[in-house]
Amino acid sequence: MQKTARILIVDDDPLNRVVLDNTLSEEYQISQCESAEQALTFLADNKVDLIISDIRMPGMSGYDLLERLKAKQHTYAIPVIIISASNSYNDEAKGLQMGAMDYITKPFSPLIVKARVKNHLAIKQKNDLLEKLASIDGLTEIPNRRLLDDTLAQQYQQCAKHATSLSLLLIDIDYFKEFNEHYGYAAGDECLVKVAHALDDAIQVHEGFVARYDGVRFAVILTGHTSESALEVASQMHEAIDRLMIAHGTSPICAHLSISIGIVHIATDFDENELQVFKLADSALQQAHQHQERVVVINK
Repeated sequence: MQKTARILIVDDDPLNRVVLDNTLSEEYQISQCESAEQALTFLADNKVDLIISDIRMPGMSGYDLLERLKAKQHTYAIPVIIISASNSYNDEAKGLQMGAMDYITKPFSPLIVKARVKNHLAIKQKNDLLEKLASIDGLTEIPNRRLLDDTLAQQYQQCAKHATSLSLLLIDIDYFKEFNEHYGYAAGDECLVKVAHALDDAIQVHEGFVARYDGVRFAVILTGHTSESALEVASQMHEAIDRLMIAHGTSPICAHLSISIGIVHIATDFDENELQVFKLADSALQQAHQHQERVVVINK
């Protein structure tokens, strides 16, 4: 059986952890932490689909853990089931009001735990699918502007924190208005899909992120690259589009479809905000258009 979901058990009592592990390990991947502090450290580098936590633990309580989880974007949506020896309605109400999805009292029935875990994972799976659909461009099926903005904000903060370089590439299809007018909008949509997939394929080896920025433009985020290597990635994207050999009879610069790319490369200067990064990339792209250059880089 393939274990597709990962569950984190947080409990200072080793016996409780063993019982829960035995109850759930046949169907799910199980990780264990003996304290809330240890759980937060674990979650900084690992993804889980559901957390089962005790309330009363030495040091940070289960309530404190829940509060910390709900305060951070990358852990906010993880469903939490509280398992506690307390059968107080006040304790149960507090946990649910703080964002726990369920509350189970000890001693617990393994069958009840399995059923509730299964139900909450099914709900999470549906929510994840809805979230994914809300973040995917309907035409090209690559990430949309919403996910691009969120991803850039996260990557910008991480790169600034760890002194890692960040490159934002803004890509425009040359003379696309003329393409639509000459070949028709159906051909234009087909063209956008092919370009999106070609760009996505080209940046996968570089572990980059590509999204549809607006109607005819795309954006790529790269981290850990030099200005030179970002230029090399841009060159590979040009080659990927050239290989499509999509005829463009109304383009004054090329017989087939071509792209222009504006790059802003940030090595260490993270004093601006993400909106300014987009403006710089757009400025580089406009320069590429004005001077009929395939790519222009602005270094920060």
